Amino acid sequence: MTPPSARCSPAAPLSASPGALYVGGPVHRNSALCLGTARGGAEVDNVKGVRRIAGRVVLIDLDTDPETLVEHIEGVRIFAGYAGWSAGQLDGELSNDDWMVVSALPRDILAPADIDQWASVLRRQPLPMALLATHPIEIERN
Repeated sequence: MTPPSARCSPAAPLSASPGALYVGGPVHRNSALCLGTARGGAEVDNVKGVRRIAGRVVLIDLDTDPETLVEHIEGVRIFAGYAGWSAGQLDGELSNDDWMVVSALPRDILAPADIDQWASVLRRQPLPMALLATHPIEIERN
């Protein structure tokens, strides 16, 4: 993890702890995406710079003044880079069951860095998927 750039520092009051820029997928690491969680009961559909993804999960334009978001947004995480697929590639991978698709909870975005988020999400899934929460990262160590 790399500290946020000076450009992102105004978002610090909204940033979930630890205030960090998370480096993710292999595509466009010089660009950043900001995911946030709307406050319970907050109406964000007409807030400039905020786009609802699902439920309370929102995508936030990093050029938006954080002061205008404080009353609407519980917290944010900023991610540099993302994963990308060619046309139809992801649909094919989903058809082949190459991915486990589960619902996210708003708290997932704001989870502390010391939480194994992968295991946390898997544990709340129905069996047998929940058993994967105890699966070793490196199978050869089992």
